[in-house]
Amino acid sequence: MATAPLNYLDPEVLTRLQGLDLKARMIVEGYVAGRHKSPFHGFSVEFAEHREYVPGDDLRHVDWKIFGRSDRYYLKQYEEETNFACHLLLDASESMKYRSEGAAVSKLDYAKLVAAALSYLVLQQQDAVGLTTFDQEVRALVKASTYGSHFKQICHVLEQTEPQGESRIGPLLHAIAERIRKRGLILIFSDFFEDPASLRLGLKHLRHRKHDVIAVQVVDPAEVDFPFQDPTLFKGLEIPREEMVDPRSLQKAYREEFAAFLREIQGICRELHVEHLLLRTDAHLGTALSGFLTARASRGRGG
Repeated sequence: MATAPLNYLDPEVLTRLQGLDLKARMIVEGYVAGRHKSPFHGFSVEFAEHREYVPGDDLRHVDWKIFGRSDRYYLKQYEEETNFACHLLLDASESMKYRSEGAAVSKLDYAKLVAAALSYLVLQQQDAVGLTTFDQEVRALVKASTYGSHFKQICHVLEQTEPQGESRIGPLLHAIAERIRKRGLILIFSDFFEDPASLRLGLKHLRHRKHDVIAVQVVDPAEVDFPFQDPTLFKGLEIPREEMVDPRSLQKAYREEFAAFLREIQGICRELHVEHLLLRTDAHLGTALSGFLTARASRGRGG
């Protein structure tokens, strides 16, 4: 009897694999294999300049005529490649480490999987990608680059990132807006457990800089559904507090409050023309890629 093929878009399957670089390739290739044709196309169409070859770069873009004249390797770089940069901002605060029994991975690990897959995707298209991890302040920064070898550096930083501290997304977005002057695509991975007014101002600053912004809100299924039945000890992850409660007495009020919180975040994004993606950590990773690609196409249509 033949064994069913592994579904590499399933977070539970991916937990068995070692290394984010391998997992990212599996996610992207698994997604493409499930479609009749590739859902994404490179942005690089008009030649702009050359740059020197770096180990890990795609040899298909080597200019062999220059090699014949100089005996040195140079890659053709294209107009959109020099103009387009994707910046991934990853919230690595304490609240992102939450993982309920119904989820294969924590919110942070799920966000890492999606971020690694998108990094691989962008670099395959010969575009630049960078990574910033943060809590109250920037913890790690990988500047945007088009080098193929850049992917391993991003995966290394993601693998070394552990959840800690409180998040202050609003002030951090102001700092990011001042640092990234060149217009680009910015994806923010977070649960957005943040003061909505502060978050709004930070997002507004990014939009004022003409960045294309996608807010990727990562939530655990238990945070949405609140499935608890027995008396449970709840502990604060960013605020040191714990309390034993009967969850059944809180269930209705909690669900209404959390739904209102999601609507508020969505409303802020809609007001500022920021694309909002809600990802549950028990969801098929193909949903994450589809959401990103749909949002990217939507932002493109919006100019």
